[in-house]
Amino acid sequence: MIKLNINNEFSRLREVVLGTAKSNGPIPLLKDAYDPKSAEHIKAGTYPKDEDMVAEMDAVAAVFEKYNVKVYRPKQIENYNQIFSRDIAFVIGDKLIKANILPDREKEIEAIHHVINQINPENIIQFSEDVHVEGGDVMPYGDYIFVGTYYGDDYASYITARTNMQAVEALQDLFPNKKVKSFSLNKSNTIAEDNALHLDCCFQPIGKGKCIIHKEGFTEIAEYKWLVDFFGNENCFHINKREMYHMNSNIFSISEDVIISEKNFTRLNTWLRSQGFIVEEVPYAEISKQEGLLRCTTMPLIRD
Repeated sequence: MIKLNINNEFSRLREVVLGTAKSNGPIPLLKDAYDPKSAEHIKAGTYPKDEDMVAEMDAVAAVFEKYNVKVYRPKQIENYNQIFSRDIAFVIGDKLIKANILPDREKEIEAIHHVINQINPENIIQFSEDVHVEGGDVMPYGDYIFVGTYYGDDYASYITARTNMQAVEALQDLFPNKKVKSFSLNKSNTIAEDNALHLDCCFQPIGKGKCIIHKEGFTEIAEYKWLVDFFGNENCFHINKREMYHMNSNIFSISEDVIISEKNFTRLNTWLRSQGFIVEEVPYAEISKQEGLLRCTTMPLIRD
C-alpha cells in the first residue's frame, strides 16, 4: 500500500508520479490547443518533438534516482499527451483528489491505475462534476491550502481557467482544519505572457521560508501583497513577465535544500544557490512549450 503524505511543496520527497512523453501524438491542430503557449509553437512550427521531451523527462528521472526517490510512470497510451501528471490528480495529507479535467484528457487518470490501486479507496476523492480543479492550482502549505482560481463571471469563456470557486469551497469542506486561501489569476486564451494557467505558473513556495512570485499573475493586488507579507519581501524572488512565460516559478523541490530547476533559469538558479539551495539543473525548455514545467509533470505521493 502507498501511505499518502503531502503537507507542503518541499519536505523530503519519497515517492512521486512523473509523466511520460513517449507517445505524445501528432502536433495538435491550432483549434485544439489547450493554452496560448502551445498555440504559439503550433503556429511557429516549433512544437516539441517526443524524443526531445523524453530526453528531458529522463534527466528528471535521473535526479530522482540520485536522491533515492521512488518514481512511478503512467502506462503508455499511444498518441496521447501524458506529460502533465499534476493536472490529473493531487495529494493533500493522506487524500488523493482526482481532478475534474478537460474531457479530452480523461484517459490520463486510467493510465495511473497501477498507482491508484495501491491507495486505500477511502482516501481517494472525486468531487462532483461542477467542481473544476487541477493540481497546478493547489498547494498545501502547513495549515494553509493555497488555491489559484478565477473570480470573473466570464470563467466559462476561458479554456485557461481550470479551477473554479466551487473547488475552493469543496476543498474547505474536505479539510475543515485547514485555511483554504484563494487567489484570482490573470487569464488569457491568446497571449501566453498574460496568462497564469495555474497558480504554480506565477507562484511557488520553496524551502527555508522562501517563495518565487510574479506580481502580474494576480488579478487582485491585495492577494499578491498578502503573499509577499506572509513570506516577507526579503524571502520572495520576484520574476518578470518573460521569466513567468518561461515558467521560472514552476520548479520542483525534492527537499528543503534541493531543487530541480531548468538550466536556462540563470538569474533564478544563481539566487537559489545564494540562499543555500542545491540546484539540480535539467534541460526542460521543450516541455515548457506546452505551458508547463517541472511542477506540472510531477505528482508527489509521499513526503516526510
